[in-house]
Amino acid sequence: MAQKTATLYARIEPDVKEQAEAILSELGVPASNAINMFYKQIIMHRGLPFEVRLPKKRPLELAGMSQEELGASFEEGYQDVLASHTRPTADVFSDMAI
Repeated sequence: MAQKTATLYARIEPDVKEQAEAILSELGVPASNAINMFYKQIIMHRGLPFEVRLPKKRPLELAGMSQEELGASFEEGYQDVLASHTRPTADVFSDMAI
């Protein structure tokens, strides 16, 4: 194993750091090891080891929509309900919980 002599300094949001380190602690992985694994994955993938892109559909901005666009959006949602393309609200909120 190569000797670890390089130092990395990074500024991140305190709550992001706290949440990530809590998860790493549960996994028994020190933050420095996780960062080292991330860097090795960057090398192996020759880029980020996950997809980075904008979502296909952006959230609706109601203020900028015409009456026709708003009506079409409501109709699309209504058709999803009729076709059972929905999920229970509790499931959605459970997925969003951090």
